[in-house]
Amino acid sequence: MSFEGQTVWITGASSGIGAALAREWAGRGANIILSGRDEARLGEVAGGLDVEKLTLPFDVRDEHAMRQATEKAIGWKGDVVIFVANAGISQRSPAVDTDMQVYRDIIDIDLTSQIAASQALLPHMTGRGSGKLAFISSIAGKVGVPMRTAYCAAKHGLIGYADALRGELSQSGVDVHVICPGSVATDVSRNALNGDGSVRGKSDKAIDNGIAPDDAAKRIVDAIELNQREIIVADGMEEAMGELRRTPDQLFDQIAGMVAKGYMEKMQAE
Repeated sequence: MSFEGQTVWITGASSGIGAALAREWAGRGANIILSGRDEARLGEVAGGLDVEKLTLPFDVRDEHAMRQATEKAIGWKGDVVIFVANAGISQRSPAVDTDMQVYRDIIDIDLTSQIAASQALLPHMTGRGSGKLAFISSIAGKVGVPMRTAYCAAKHGLIGYADALRGELSQSGVDVHVICPGSVATDVSRNALNGDGSVRGKSDKAIDNGIAPDDAAKRIVDAIELNQREIIVADGMEEAMGELRRTPDQLFDQIAGMVAKGYMEKMQAE
């Protein structure tokens, strides 16, 4: 597909993968909507884009603000063709030393809020009969990684939601993509939460030596252009782990076939 003139809305767009995706799609002629909490940083990213763009700052946990932003996003150009659920926060702490509030906060930001934002857009996309929902999960959404139990729980959950949603929407014209990055050179580790909820404030060597955000963004957009449903963006051992846990396309096709044969209608009639 061509992205020229298409409207792409990205959450978590003030830095890292989100900002890199904005640059990549802008380079392919898309109109860009950027969301995140930091209005100033969103403005900096927007200033580097030589396309039509709109900044919609809000906290993803504020559902009222999110729904207002959804109305503005749709109204800007009349539609949102691609929505990227990218906002998130990570963790670096053993489970035994992690407060329950950290689990609640990470699951709220990385899972529940991403579901809420997608649900708000669903009527728009299904009513139009086209669109793309892209969920930024992680290799840690496929493989349980120590020191990240809350993060893994949220990212595994995001894949579960996306996979089930893909089946439901398989006859609607709306595509669902799951992206599983490995180590990408962003501030994800520096911004991660410790077990007591404080910000870690330092990075990991694996993250610092990870894939450049612009490289990761190009891989992601190329894969979405090819309509790949599960997209692994990783190198070396992380890529091998992701491929080992990759969901076969045949399974996606089987679920879509069930829906095509009336599975949902039969369930609703029982």
